[in-house]
Amino acid sequence: MAFYPWSVTGTSSGLGRAATEFLLEKGEIVVATLRKPEVLSDLSRKYPAERLLVVELDVTKQADINGAFAKAKETFGRVDIVLNNAGYGIVAEVEGTSESAARAVFDVNFWGAANVTRAAFKFFREENNPMGGRLMQVSSMGAVNSTPGTGYYNASKFALEGLTECLAYEMDPSWNIKITILEPGPFRTKAPVENAVHEPLHPAYTNPSLPTVQWRSMFPNVGQFFNGDPNKFAAAVFKVSSLENPPFRLPLHEKTVAAMKAKGAAFSALAEEFVSWSEDIYLRN
Repeated sequence: MAFYPWSVTGTSSGLGRAATEFLLEKGEIVVATLRKPEVLSDLSRKYPAERLLVVELDVTKQADINGAFAKAKETFGRVDIVLNNAGYGIVAEVEGTSESAARAVFDVNFWGAANVTRAAFKFFREENNPMGGRLMQVSSMGAVNSTPGTGYYNASKFALEGLTECLAYEMDPSWNIKITILEPGPFRTKAPVENAVHEPLHPAYTNPSLPTVQWRSMFPNVGQFFNGDPNKFAAAVFKVSSLENPPFRLPLHEKTVAAMKAKGAAFSALAEEFVSWSEDIYLRN
């Protein structure tokens, strides 16, 4: 069996760390990128250099992105799969989110992921021989249905999905690049508490019946409601990577599946209800 180099962003914890460990255990070759390489010192001691390359990477810095792909090329000759995972959450009402916090989450979740995406496409097309590769975008259930209290996080994932859809339409099939948007639901990681930014409650939203107040009241024990197993997420990522024709979107949690079904049904019903509004809105010659 041939093992192909993976590049995984955001490997310090959570889904990225779980995927890195799972892939290494399966015998895969991994380029693990993160802002603080020392966090993976245990894996560096466990696995030889021909199996694991740890690279410092801040996805908000284009030079870091370019450097990581260059090191992967120098070390392994190619990168076949990019798991574009780096990101973080923010807990705040839309009105209560400071502009600096909103821009910061977009810098990582959208612009960082977008720039990794562009670099991956260029690498798959111009560096890999034979040409091709697989891009796996880690999105979120929040990009299917926006949830109260995480507006700018959801928006960043909606934006990433929109960009990825466009890229899928634009690319030349001869490049042999396949894309899957992964849409995980609530997996039990450090993301909702330790790795999220929490902005103060907006004074207009103090009514205890409001969704964001109820959401905030569950902290710091909110993690118990996140029941997805990160190791099983990693197994699903590995499984979909082997499919000849992978799905463009892959919901990974019963809550994501339910949200996707509900939104699809709602869209269909809305289109049927208001189809007549579009019957006579056209220019007449």
